Amino acid sequence: MNAPMMILYTRKVRGRDDHMLFRDCAGGVVFCKDKVFLLQNEKEEWVLPKGRIRNDRISTETALERVRVEAGIEANLLCSIGETNYEFYSLTRKAPVTNRINWYIMETKDEIYSVNPALQYLGGGYFPVEDALDLITYSQDRSLVSVAYRRYQKEYKQ
Repeated sequence: MNAPMMILYTRKVRGRDDHMLFRDCAGGVVFCKDKVFLLQNEKEEWVLPKGRIRNDRISTETALERVRVEAGIEANLLCSIGETNYEFYSLTRKAPVTNRINWYIMETKDEIYSVNPALQYLGGGYFPVEDALDLITYSQDRSLVSVAYRRYQKEYKQ
């Protein structure tokens, strides 16, 4: 794996420089039997645990760490499931940001979790996959969970 990167691109838009920050991130789709773990963030959005790759870590380490830190879950990483990207405008940086997230299918044998309120999460839990697909806020996360669950059932569920 290559070292994580944070890259700043500059382009001319309407006669002025427009900067875009690209960040590498990693996260986990955590299954426990026929349930998947979701977090509810401070905007009341239902999301998956993820975070920026820092300090020359590799994406698998970051994914496991974010699941542990954000949700208190000790999961086993099974495989890579793909990548998603999303953009937002950072008020603090006064620039658009693109997060590129490497996702991993993970598994845990029990439904023990502890949402970290210091990270401004309102709650979380394990949900039957069909219910989770209705809760998940963003369509690309719904697609990711759907694809991950099919692969999990086919290759890993006993």
